[in-house]
Amino acid sequence: MKRRIGFFLMLFFTVALLAAGCGSNHAVSRFDAQKSFVTVTDDLGRTVELNEKPARIVVTSASFLEPLEAVGGAELVVGRPDSQTKMPDYAKDLPSVGKVYQIDTEKIMACQPNLVIINKGMNEKLVDTLEANGIKTLVLDMKSYEDVKREVEILAQITGDPDKGQQLAAAMDEKIAAVKNKIPADKRRTAIIHSTSQGLTVQLDGSIAGSIAKMLGWENVASGMEPLAKNPDAAPYSLETLVEKNPEVLFITSMGKMESIKSGMDKTLQSPAWQSVAAVRNGNVYYLPQELFLLSPGIHYPEAVAHMAACLYPEVFYDADGK
Repeated sequence: MKRRIGFFLMLFFTVALLAAGCGSNHAVSRFDAQKSFVTVTDDLGRTVELNEKPARIVVTSASFLEPLEAVGGAELVVGRPDSQTKMPDYAKDLPSVGKVYQIDTEKIMACQPNLVIINKGMNEKLVDTLEANGIKTLVLDMKSYEDVKREVEILAQITGDPDKGQQLAAAMDEKIAAVKNKIPADKRRTAIIHSTSQGLTVQLDGSIAGSIAKMLGWENVASGMEPLAKNPDAAPYSLETLVEKNPEVLFITSMGKMESIKSGMDKTLQSPAWQSVAAVRNGNVYYLPQELFLLSPGIHYPEAVAHMAACLYPEVFYDADGK
């Protein structure tokens, strides 16, 4: 009798242990089955994991506002910087977190975000402080066209609609391809001058205008020049070098009031040296709009490409009335 009782006790404990073990394994499998909402790699090379769709997003650059709207994220934005350009209607009444180069951390926190999207090259210093306060950060670069396409797809993943990002990137590709198909495939020797109140620089291929000229298959006569120490997308201005390179087209980008910049440059181009340059002599000098060429045009890159192409081939893009 005692042996039977001992046997049944051993059997009971064995079954109990097995059941406990199965229960434990079941809990682990449920935990393992839980997945984060999205995991992306930002432009600092960091792996950023979001456990759920962010409900409150603050951006430190207005360049992110239109792309977010385009992929269905407008209602998620609760804070943005001051900006005189690139401010879509939906964001105009949102709380400001300061000027782009003077973002106020306290104002960000007052918005109670669970994600802050930071523009690379401007506000990376905010990352450590925000992360230390439990706020996720994502650092993105929106300068080049390839940057924009990549970031659009990342933003679409964050808003939970990756298809919209892929569709938008594909649509931009199609528009740019259509522009390129309209113009001759000849290389045009171009130079791009950036004019500010501090002086002139020559834009390299990495600049917005330089990258678009390259996209159109044109030659930037400044390619290969030694860049400035603090600006890898620009080289020192040298009239002697430009005269030697003799570009047939001159594009001018600017920072400041366009009227003042244009007035000053028009006078500068009257010098005998400048008049010896083919672009100036033949009247092929074009001032590019700041909203497309000063800062990244973002999802308006196709418009920037079309604008630059239309400068050289207006008959392809405009009717007899210039429309």
